[in-house]
Amino acid sequence: MPDPAPSAALRPVEALGDWTISIIASLGRFLTFFLRALGSLVTPPFKFNVFVDRVDYIGFRSLLIILLTGAFTGMVLGLQIFLTLSRFGSEAFLGPAVALSLIRELGPVLAALMITGRAGSALTAELGIMRITEQIDALEVMALSPFRYLVVPSILAGLVTFPLMTALFDVIGILGGYLVGVKLLGLSAGTYFGEMQTFVDMRDIMTGFWKSVLFGVVVTWVATYKGFHVGHGAEGVARATTQAVVLASVLILMWDYFLGSVLP
Repeated sequence: MPDPAPSAALRPVEALGDWTISIIASLGRFLTFFLRALGSLVTPPFKFNVFVDRVDYIGFRSLLIILLTGAFTGMVLGLQIFLTLSRFGSEAFLGPAVALSLIRELGPVLAALMITGRAGSALTAELGIMRITEQIDALEVMALSPFRYLVVPSILAGLVTFPLMTALFDVIGILGGYLVGVKLLGLSAGTYFGEMQTFVDMRDIMTGFWKSVLFGVVVTWVATYKGFHVGHGAEGVARATTQAVVLASVLILMWDYFLGSVLP
């Protein structure tokens, strides 16, 4: 009888190989999905009405949570940065500290995370329900591209809405820092905005802009992909929604660090 020991010894290696192949295959499907979406993007006709509906769905309906999060983020920054700067006698730099923190980092990241939690999860669940109820299959049977109707408008809406939501987040956050620093803690309003104008330049604004654009693509790409590839039943939709939110959030933080190290 052959010795089963070598086979048992190789099982961890076999499991690692299966896991590696599974990851590579998943990445391939993920990239193929995006390439198909790009192909549908340049294939007429463009569904403008669907695009407008996605802008409303992703952007306008997320407006309240963006305004609330931006206001309180700016207020917390204003309070904590003022307390820190006061130890060094540098309270005058509160304005640029709040503005740079929001424009370069916190604005794009927190706005993207908030939209992911509200709109990204809903988008995944919506497409997942369409998949398990065979509505997507019905579009394919009628020779209608589900990518053109469901994926492309969502990705384009992400490109448009994420920078706009980030800009609103930044403005409200700066005003929140103003309320705390000037109205509550007694800093001069001229000092707050004057130093901000001195230290914040267009490079900082463009850094936040490009981050928000990339986050818009990433979030809508992940949400639509997970919605298209759900499991069976309500459990499959719930699992896909959770995976979409977690994966999109992790990718946002990863790309934020990468872009922060590359962009000036």
